Amino acid sequence: MFLGIDFGTSGARACVIAPTGQIEDMARVEFGALPEHEAAATWREALLDLVAQVPAGMRKRMAALAVDGTSASVLACDEALNPTYPPLLYNDARAVEEAAAIRRAAGAEHPAAAATSGLAKMLWLKKRLGLERARLYLNQADWLSALLSGRPMSDYHNALKMGADLETGQWPAWVEYLADVDYLPVLVKPGATLGVVERPRARELGLNPDCLVRAGTTDSIAAFLAAGVDRPGEAVTSLGTTLVLKLLSETRVDDGRYGIYSHWFGNLWLAGGASNAGGGVLRQHFSDDELPALSARIDPEHSTGLDYYPLPRPGERFPIHDPALPPRLEPRPVERAEFLHGLLEGLARIEALGYRRLAELGATPLSRVVSSGGGAGNPTYERIRARLLGVPISRAAEHEACFGAARLARFGTALFPGEQDE
Repeated sequence: MFLGIDFGTSGARACVIAPTGQIEDMARVEFGALPEHEAAATWREALLDLVAQVPAGMRKRMAALAVDGTSASVLACDEALNPTYPPLLYNDARAVEEAAAIRRAAGAEHPAAAATSGLAKMLWLKKRLGLERARLYLNQADWLSALLSGRPMSDYHNALKMGADLETGQWPAWVEYLADVDYLPVLVKPGATLGVVERPRARELGLNPDCLVRAGTTDSIAAFLAAGVDRPGEAVTSLGTTLVLKLLSETRVDDGRYGIYSHWFGNLWLAGGASNAGGGVLRQHFSDDELPALSARIDPEHSTGLDYYPLPRPGERFPIHDPALPPRLEPRPVERAEFLHGLLEGLARIEALGYRRLAELGATPLSRVVSSGGGAGNPTYERIRARLLGVPISRAAEHEACFGAARLARFGTALFPGEQDE
């Protein structure tokens, strides 16, 4: 059996799969919005709770596990992995001065140059804690994996916003200079074997003592792994509150002007960006019951002629970067089904522009899209998107990030094109 554990913003989920990929068990823990000082303890309890929820017989047969977490959620801890300061969560933007120092060292377009980056948070914590109060700075998934393996390391995906050089798999000299090399975890590929679950922990949890702990990934990449996409030109669009596009490319593309960056993916690159548009704007205008009812009245092959850019509020990241870009939702037709039709077309045009933008920057041109998230269940929206994207679209058979983490546990680094298991 193989266990994947996903830590999102408001809860955690676990998935157990057989060697065939069949799901054998699922579990979840909800923790909602957490006060900073309670976050680390809650994550630790949720991790142990999720493992304990797996039936005892499966735990005894567990061959490997992997954990994914929110990108750039950073903890400072001592050598025994005890947190020495409340975690700085993925959206924490207090490290403004530290981000400015990173921009001076690496340029404004580097993925670590934002105040929300893992490296900016690490520098902020280091400045306040000093050597005597913190020896390690780890991303959420790194820390949770280390609680089981006893080996604090960081995978390439989580380490990107810490400043890792993905071409060499090393920390660049400018990161070592800013961060002090003694604080930086060893870098490993996602899915690499960290070790077995520590024996006392394995006994406590009733786990197979030979159960491997694999290096994890971020929650969004785990969701991509769940979709099973593995060829250049294939992409996954996550149709949730926002639109998130991830495209497998033979070439690496990075452009901080549009919030575009590429993750390591074996001998390929996972390029993408995230728009502020998405299902969130639909919820501002329609109830859960209205959306399917009105969608059924739409002819997806017909164009409304409405030129909407459906943002929930001013500001866009990708494929247009404009912090002041206003929503464009006029003119407003009297018929609500036509209004919804125009919004769905607007979202599909943003998605199409996003993939064109990636191709313009040198990424492999789009050939197929797999859809995940809540919007993937709307067949009218799918046909509108297929018309505007001009490529085949299908729905992901599995879209839970914990399933992607379970696949990472099952295959290790061999899950990535051109790699063998480590």
